[in-house]
Amino acid sequence: MGMTNIAIIGCGFVADLYMRSFASFPNQRISSVFDTNGARLDQFCTYWSLEATRSQEALLAGLPKGSLVLNLTNPKSHSAVNRAILDAGHHAYSEKPLALNMQDALALHGLADDSGLHLASAPCSVLGEAAQTLAKAAREQTAGDIRLIYAELDDGYIPQAPYKDWTSESGAPWPFADEFHVGCTLEHAGYYLSWLIAMFGPVQKVIAASAETIPNKPSADGTADFSVATLFFEQGGPPVRLTCSITAPHDHRIRMIGDKGVLSVKKAWSNSAPVRFHKRMILRRRLLEHPIGRRISLGKTTHPKVKRWGAAEMNFALGPMEMVEAIETGRPPRLAGDFALHLNEVTLAIQNAGRSRGVQGMQTHCDRMEPMPWAM
Repeated sequence: MGMTNIAIIGCGFVADLYMRSFASFPNQRISSVFDTNGARLDQFCTYWSLEATRSQEALLAGLPKGSLVLNLTNPKSHSAVNRAILDAGHHAYSEKPLALNMQDALALHGLADDSGLHLASAPCSVLGEAAQTLAKAAREQTAGDIRLIYAELDDGYIPQAPYKDWTSESGAPWPFADEFHVGCTLEHAGYYLSWLIAMFGPVQKVIAASAETIPNKPSADGTADFSVATLFFEQGGPPVRLTCSITAPHDHRIRMIGDKGVLSVKKAWSNSAPVRFHKRMILRRRLLEHPIGRRISLGKTTHPKVKRWGAAEMNFALGPMEMVEAIETGRPPRLAGDFALHLNEVTLAIQNAGRSRGVQGMQTHCDRMEPMPWAM
């Protein structure tokens, strides 16, 4: 791998997490970078020793056709930048969400198909060790048949956190205005939705509600900061309850409840988070799950890891690098195409549920994701 050119559009907070992650792939370099904020562009490129490009048009025109361009801009720009990348003849890897509405997402999906290009979307933690280990344990029925799944993405009472002091490694401020305006569901639900869709296939129906629980957040304009959804899969997987908030105490657990016990992961944002099996037992006439649980391990070399920075211990380059390998070997990337489109639709269905929308059937479809080779 490593022959495909990779460029970056957008040098904000998350871009540093990508650069820190790309350091774990020393054979791959970033060829060019652009940001609309010239001062931020210079700061980022100086810190990471990268080549700055002074316009988006120049960056896209200067790349060989079929390069991979990472769209790390703010969410409201995702659709337009993804379209510009595809129109220029390049593959696009977009930060989440792919687009803020399904009309734009469907148009981008069609454009990529018609152009013979790949359009993929973050998050890529589904390609990481924790997600792949959990999926393998589910396939092998370590906990027996899975009957129910609880997934939590609660981040604590963020509006009371010192978020205006949060800066990235090279000095970019945390984009709180975008985060509050877009909402925690669009920002975070994909972490566990991608795991679940990869394991159980497309979602057929969403029953959801969302609400703003903390008013007067900067730039929020009434955007929901809490959502809860029940998901039903097209291919008959277990029902899932998925919760997102920036109100409830921090809880990033996923628990798969099976006939024999519970599979659990406590940290959604750690590729190395332990996967544990809590066997069910009877103790003094009480039915319990073992409080510690047996750790499940693949016993194989998986992927490069990165140290924790801030709240995350994720290798953000896993998605782009899997895409590079796919491009160079002529196969579809795992996070691209129908998978990215379906993930976007399910996320929007939860985000936009409001207090009364209720049941929503899905229109898009995707296949289950092929496990990573080291997780077979």
